[in-house]
Amino acid sequence: MATSPKTPEHLHIEKQIATRIPGSPIYAFLLKGVSIKSAARGCMVARLPLTQDHMNSGQSLHGSVSATIVDWAGGMAVATFDLREKTGVSVDIHVTYQSGAKVGEELEIEGIAEKVGGSLAFTKIGIYRVENGERGRVVATGTHTKFVRGTEPTKAT
Repeated sequence: MATSPKTPEHLHIEKQIATRIPGSPIYAFLLKGVSIKSAARGCMVARLPLTQDHMNSGQSLHGSVSATIVDWAGGMAVATFDLREKTGVSVDIHVTYQSGAKVGEELEIEGIAEKVGGSLAFTKIGIYRVENGERGRVVATGTHTKFVRGTEPTKAT
């Protein structure tokens, strides 16, 4: 079965991962191993295998890891909207924790840019456990509002 070519958004997010994650110590530590499964305008889906570095003292996914994923995925969703390099700064992040995940499991992360305006972008993120190779039960959901004025791509003249 032939694989379909990657979208411009998919290639853009892979470039973002290669160039921006190494520049952020927390992203470099927690998002090691993240891979993009698909991306289109305003939406991206990624997978992240879980290691001991992601766990809390109860050996379940640490809440701060979920919050970091919401932060990162919101920015990546904004980047897919119009292939912008910079995705602004956080104004508000909200995370609802719904179940756990353990070492050796894999997460599927979906980031959606619901609206990208001149000043603010509004995103929603779903974090799911991968079960039998497919998206399974929800682990956490979040919303992320970003201040994006000045981050839009320059228009050709």
